[in-house]
Amino acid sequence: MLKVKKAGYRALSLVEHIGLFVIALLTVVAMANEVWIVISNGEVTLSDLLLLFIYLEVFAMVSLYLKSGRLPVRMPLYITVVTLARYMILDMKNLDTIRMLGLSASILIIVLAILVIRYGHIKYPYGNTDKNL
Repeated sequence: MLKVKKAGYRALSLVEHIGLFVIALLTVVAMANEVWIVISNGEVTLSDLLLLFIYLEVFAMVSLYLKSGRLPVRMPLYITVVTLARYMILDMKNLDTIRMLGLSASILIIVLAILVIRYGHIKYPYGNTDKNL
């Protein structure tokens, strides 16, 4: 039974690493594509920079997960904030007041959640209790 459990764990770990490699590879391809678009257009816009930042955050998230085996909840939240800001920048002319306020409130709530999570990690650290997770 122990051998089956170890083999299953190894198989899941292999699939996980293949998935992370695919995500990293496709992120690099997407970044290169965006850089090519910027070069072709001959200008850099704020939305281009924010999109590259989103790609960089995804790549950093994969890298951190490979290094530590953990994925901080804050990383996807950072990506979400940048994505919502990029959406607001791109569609600013088409957004009505209610939608703009809703997006702004969403960003504020996510940022507050990030602060609460960060405060919780500092005030109540895990210590060595989660080594078996």
